[in-house]
Amino acid sequence: MPNIRIDGIDFEAEEGWTILEVAKFLGIEIPTFCHHDGLSEWGGCRLCVVEIGEGENAKLVTSCTYPVEEGLIVRTDTERVIRTRKMVIELLLASSPMSKTIQDLASKYDVHQQRFKQEFEECIMCGLCTRMCEEQMMAKAIGFRGRGQNRSIGTPFDITSEECRRCGACMYICPICMARCQGPQEESPLCNACLNLSPPCVETYGQKMCYMDPCVACELAGPYRKDKQRKEKEESAPVAR
Repeated sequence: MPNIRIDGIDFEAEEGWTILEVAKFLGIEIPTFCHHDGLSEWGGCRLCVVEIGEGENAKLVTSCTYPVEEGLIVRTDTERVIRTRKMVIELLLASSPMSKTIQDLASKYDVHQQRFKQEFEECIMCGLCTRMCEEQMMAKAIGFRGRGQNRSIGTPFDITSEECRRCGACMYICPICMARCQGPQEESPLCNACLNLSPPCVETYGQKMCYMDPCVACELAGPYRKDKQRKEKEESAPVAR
């Protein structure tokens, strides 16, 4: 089993694992777009890039497709990596700003600008639908067609496919079909209405006060409610004499 170092953590990885799989196992967050558990890796969106090697030999690779090897050194949050990821998100926004998935990525990774020409494409060529159709639905009814700017996804020769069962799996997995919410800047290519996607609350309350009941701004609604119920139960319990 190869020994690698990722973000300063020495780890003995399983043979055949990718960098992304190692990061997930260790709880290191790497953003993805064209990746989906249960589907083959493609590495087309480049959002999951990480930096490997050191010094002049350091380079960016897609973590979802790069297999671990003995002595590999990986850094997932260098300035170069973060700058590249933000650029990718800007390009995704330029192609399809009406996608909730892309808007959420922009908010989560602090992308506050979009410097490229707006296209409003209906397909971003992530390949999720084609892999879902072939690998999970066992149909292979749709696929990539053409090359370059003429590349598209559909049935061969635009003829209705006899293999298609109208299951809707391609629409279910499509990140562009997930329309963004009508936030305060729904007409803008970049909304940033959901800047706090991670739990903003502290783990222990102490003298801190959560003013929302129940807390809908974070994932602590359950613990908060249980803590409140416990206090109410203690206050209502009869005093022993």
